Amino acid sequence: LVYNDYSDALMGVPLPTWIGRVVGLEDAPLPAPYEGLDCRNNRLAWIAIHHDEFIGAARGAVARYGALRVAVLLGTSTSTIAASEAAYRDFARGAEPGPSPHNRELHHLHATTALVRDLVGAHGPCTTISTACASSAKVFAQAARLISLGLVDAAVVAGVDSLAASTLFGFHALGLVSTEPCRPFDRRRDGISIGEAAGFALIERADRAVSRVSSRAVPDPPLLIGYGESSDAHHMSSPHPQGFGARLAIGAALDRAGLGAADVDYVNLHGTATPKNDAVEAALIAELFPASTRASSTKAWTGHTLGAAGIIEAIVALIAMRVGIAPGCLGAEQPDPVCGPQLRLRNEACEIGIALSDAFAFGGNNCVLAFARDATALRSATDRERGR
Repeated sequence: LVYNDYSDALMGVPLPTWIGRVVGLEDAPLPAPYEGLDCRNNRLAWIAIHHDEFIGAARGAVARYGALRVAVLLGTSTSTIAASEAAYRDFARGAEPGPSPHNRELHHLHATTALVRDLVGAHGPCTTISTACASSAKVFAQAARLISLGLVDAAVVAGVDSLAASTLFGFHALGLVSTEPCRPFDRRRDGISIGEAAGFALIERADRAVSRVSSRAVPDPPLLIGYGESSDAHHMSSPHPQGFGARLAIGAALDRAGLGAADVDYVNLHGTATPKNDAVEAALIAELFPASTRASSTKAWTGHTLGAAGIIEAIVALIAMRVGIAPGCLGAEQPDPVCGPQLRLRNEACEIGIALSDAFAFGGNNCVLAFARDATALRSATDRERGR
């Protein structure tokens, strides 16, 4: 996190807060032939899709299965809105607009998804999901459904959200932005730190999947073993006081995985550092999971990346399983009394075979993802569950 230098530079209005800003985006325009799609969100997508050789893996799936058998599913809450904001600011100043307001390929919600689809070369189902902060968790669920229905063999799933004045000032107007670096689940927490990010994952049929990490083939890749979705329908910006929808989503994810709460080694919490969200989620985790389950929010490292949070935090859970470290809650020193023993403030070395990732969004849009480190970890957890 860095002290906010984004809204000041663009708006000339100081907004005292900390942000998770990706360094260097201002100096990384899209190359030809994509200049017409150049904007902060699409620059984020471009950098992320070329990271860790992901674009090669995605194009490899297209080559193996055929373009019509690969879906592109992207979650975002802002898409290219920062480019539209810039056009309006230029008009207000009487200046020649930079990102042309007449560019129909740029100023709409699907712009980043269309860019990704073109880069990958996939011609299967192509969808943009915009359900606030659960957007890029829900892409995993949609990918699982498309594959299980036999409509596709693989899906490129992504989440991309960049900093924008509308989100910074919008959350500030709701009184949800902290003037300090956020500290999830700390009793002194007072709001979020907004961030930006992009993340990509390739989901394939389990019987044909080949995972790659830095060009090294991994014969037994991590597994998406369950997902749960629900809607609170309670309030536009506040969670259900008893976590009703979140409870349903957690239960559905575990049911699809064929596991119980006691089988979960780690939960990456939504944990925004807002008073209400953290209190509801902490109470729910304390009630549902045993003390042996580790839980934490990683938003103090990245900021709340909104529409990209679901996939970024799912990737954190996957990395935690691979390296055997459960991350703690950066910045939290005095846990809220409602927190149970599951909440861990410090990083801990441990074996993680089964992990959950929570995404609870505005409007009560909830999605929980369940992962297994590999087939062996899943078999072990399943055997334990049957033995209970």
